[in-house]
Amino acid sequence: MKGNPKSNNTTGLPRKRFYRARAHSNPLSDSHFPVPTAPSEVDYASHYPHYYPSEGACDENGECKGAIYKPQSKKIQFADVGCGFGGLLISLSTLFPDTLMIGMEIRDKVTEYVKERILALRETNPGQYHNVSVVRTNSMKYIPNFFEKGQLLKMFFLFPDPHFKEKNHRRRVISTHLLDEYAYTLQVGGIIYTITDVEELGEWMKDCLARHPLFEAVPEKELDVDPVVKLLSSATEEGQKVARNGGQTFLAVYRRIALSEVGNRV
Repeated sequence: MKGNPKSNNTTGLPRKRFYRARAHSNPLSDSHFPVPTAPSEVDYASHYPHYYPSEGACDENGECKGAIYKPQSKKIQFADVGCGFGGLLISLSTLFPDTLMIGMEIRDKVTEYVKERILALRETNPGQYHNVSVVRTNSMKYIPNFFEKGQLLKMFFLFPDPHFKEKNHRRRVISTHLLDEYAYTLQVGGIIYTITDVEELGEWMKDCLARHPLFEAVPEKELDVDPVVKLLSSATEEGQKVARNGGQTFLAVYRRIALSEVGNRV
């Protein structure tokens, strides 16, 4: 990171002022970036070289220097959809050091910032942050291209674009038809976490989840002891801004249930 004018000379971390972008992006517009044709085509080696060294990194005896190489033994299990500047990812990385996780962000400059942030943290904290990465993509279009059926344990939707106008509600990242895709990629027992400071959007997301047959609300007593819940409003730039301004947040956390359980729901 030395010599990078976009990085802090003391910490080596990138400076946000060089990576600023519009607060939101239209997910229905055409964007040009590479997309894997199937989950099996996701380039794990470039995202997690500590676990998946690139071709040629291993000798003829199968030993790989500087990496924990167990082919296909690890797959992404956490997805932060619309990860912003990566605050939640960084916090989760050390909280769940053995879990691979990825941030999905549509804005190019913001994605670049998160990538540089992760690389800087890996360099300054040996042995840490190798389980986290980021990809520029449109999650509303390409979730099935990245994750297999039942692959994910947790999905995060933190302070998403509210798209206030009714004609733009179809752009919202939580909707009935998109929940079908999220349910497909989540394993039974997997959890969706949502939070917003817009009450109407909070009610919208909660209602969509409550009406979907494959999700049920996580009880308050479980939320109280879930270490992730505390990070939802404190680890992200948006959450910190809301807290500084004394704003209110609206939380909806739902669990993926089995098809066989659907008939038992009240």
